[in-house]
Amino acid sequence: MTERPHRAGRGAGRSAVRGTASVGLVLALAGLMFTANARLASSQEARHPQDLGELADRESSRVEMLAARVDGLRAEVESLTDEQIETIETGDADAAELVAIAAGRAAVTGPGLTVQLTDAPAGRVRHPDATPDDLVVHQQDLQGVINALWAGGAEAMALEDQRVTALTAFRCVGNVLSLGGRVYSPPYEVHAVGDPRALREALMAAESVQTYLGYVARDGLGWSVTEEESLALPAAELGGGLTHARVPDGVDVFPTGARGRGDLAAAGAGDAGAGR
Repeated sequence: MTERPHRAGRGAGRSAVRGTASVGLVLALAGLMFTANARLASSQEARHPQDLGELADRESSRVEMLAARVDGLRAEVESLTDEQIETIETGDADAAELVAIAAGRAAVTGPGLTVQLTDAPAGRVRHPDATPDDLVVHQQDLQGVINALWAGGAEAMALEDQRVTALTAFRCVGNVLSLGGRVYSPPYEVHAVGDPRALREALMAAESVQTYLGYVARDGLGWSVTEEESLALPAAELGGGLTHARVPDGVDVFPTGARGRGDLAAAGAGDAGAGR
């Protein structure tokens, strides 16, 4: 028998063409998907920055914008409050002035002290038992200074550039100070108008201040007290007020060993944090 050479049929030829076309279609779809994913990732990165520095810059800009809005609203509140006060008959002008000073609504100028506290510098040789928590200024450190100055007869006070009143509240978050909607970095300054000698004596007699000075000597925390011939403290920024208050049932208003006026005035300056 004569052998005939084998030839592929028409069906086989069509199958090869369809297979080639399928592979091409799959590759085309894959390329389209890769292109779409790349575009989507690019748009998401534009909306949500992956770089931490860029993200911090954007958030800082947003904070500045909100702070500007807050300042504008505060100015509006102060203007409306001034208009309201001008329509009220105060009677004794001297008494009204004293009330305004005590409430922090009037700017004050006079002699006093500036107390500065700051974190321990980096690279300094420290006590072997020192922890990172020992090397920064804490909320209770500032609270102790403020209370001591009130007890020493301070007539008015400011923390950084803001007036301290019964409504003042501040909080230390990490190594920064949050006060009145603003954030401050060390060094922190407390300004007090009053008799410099009496203020210094009360400051150095305070137990909380002596505790802080122990860490100054041991770990290098910053501390300085400067007598000022003339301090100019601004009026408090109005951000709201108390509508009413009452003493809780069963609480003695003037218990034995009651604190002085200064301590009561400073009580609103933030809850004291955990002791060192």
